[in-house]
Amino acid sequence: MPSWADVREIAATLPGTQERLTTGGAALFVRSKLFAWECHPWPSIPEPVRTVVATEEIVGVKVGDPVEVRALREMDPRVFLPQVTGWGEPKIAFRVAEIDPVHLRELVEEGWRVQAPRYLVRELDGA
Repeated sequence: MPSWADVREIAATLPGTQERLTTGGAALFVRSKLFAWECHPWPSIPEPVRTVVATEEIVGVKVGDPVEVRALREMDPRVFLPQVTGWGEPKIAFRVAEIDPVHLRELVEEGWRVQAPRYLVRELDGA
């Protein structure tokens, strides 16, 4: 069962990644751009999603395309939550304990690729 520790472990393999504590919890950045974070039950999150966020470990990641967000939600609505906030789109929030570990790696890496400068992407791809 994956957890935030697995997200950290994946991120540690991606060049230029830094973890910081924010007002919302732990978050991962590449060159000061947010790409993955722990979700917390902010009052601005609509019910019933806020209840899920309050009771389960939820992770958010940036994605490259709003169409992909919609596809993920339709593919597995039990794992991928409805929109939690309007800022910073496109992004997806998911139940980290329910996601397949291979898919978790893909999502974290995609979030990193969306935010990383080209030279770091080339560094990763060349490794």
